[in-house]
Amino acid sequence: MTLPLSRPTCPVDVRAGSLEVRLAESAAEIESAQELRYRVFYEEMSAAPTDPMKALRRDFDSFDPYCDHLVIVDTRKGNGRGRIVATYRLMRREAARRRGQFYSIDEYDIGAIERYPGEILELGRSCVDVEYRSKPLMQLLWKGIAEYVKFFGIGVMFGCGSLPGTDPEKHRLPLSYLYHRHLAPDRFRARALAHRHIKMDMMPASEINDRRALALLPPLIKGYLRLGGFVGDGAVIDPQFGTVDVNIVVVTDLMADRYSRHYMHGGTVSNGLKPVSA
Repeated sequence: MTLPLSRPTCPVDVRAGSLEVRLAESAAEIESAQELRYRVFYEEMSAAPTDPMKALRRDFDSFDPYCDHLVIVDTRKGNGRGRIVATYRLMRREAARRRGQFYSIDEYDIGAIERYPGEILELGRSCVDVEYRSKPLMQLLWKGIAEYVKFFGIGVMFGCGSLPGTDPEKHRLPLSYLYHRHLAPDRFRARALAHRHIKMDMMPASEINDRRALALLPPLIKGYLRLGGFVGDGAVIDPQFGTVDVNIVVVTDLMADRYSRHYMHGGTVSNGLKPVSA
């Protein structure tokens, strides 16, 4: 299910020590990224794989052939070929047109985002090998995304952020915090489909302890918020992945200044990155 890859130039080329951030360059590398996704989503977490996924031990779907796959490769591993230790799936407007839709459409009405006149980018399937989870590696991953965004002139990034488990009530504080403090402006606001919509404002704004709420949010969602990200209206339960999802949108022109300067305008990344287990 992999389409031929053709790139006029290299949209992403970030290096830090033995780690390289770039797009997957072959079907074999995409399969390696899918194997990492399988280990994280289905073996480590509580997602439910399909029978074909179980047989191949890879996470894949019909969107993969149309996407770019951002990867971080540790060149010291993998018998000289390098080992993929992190990945992110990226889908631009033209790729979604060829596929027939963006992935998020099964959960959200993203019409407001799609009406944006410039280039838009859907991010998904983010995961990092358990041995490599660290703040510096996430910064490296974001630097790679920033190069991609700059190369293709992306104006709006969006995707789903997930909270563990399928009981929204257990996330009433962080969901209420996201709704009251970070709800997207109307012109960029996705809305959960009516039959899947879960109310996020479970608590009044006056009762929210911001510090506690932030502490309960997964690192990826906090990372989006640091960039100046917003959330859509309504959470959605994803039964396959065993999560409560929220829609996230980051508008490039509205990114927090210090992160825009760091990631979009040549900020440096530490070259001392090591696996967490090192």
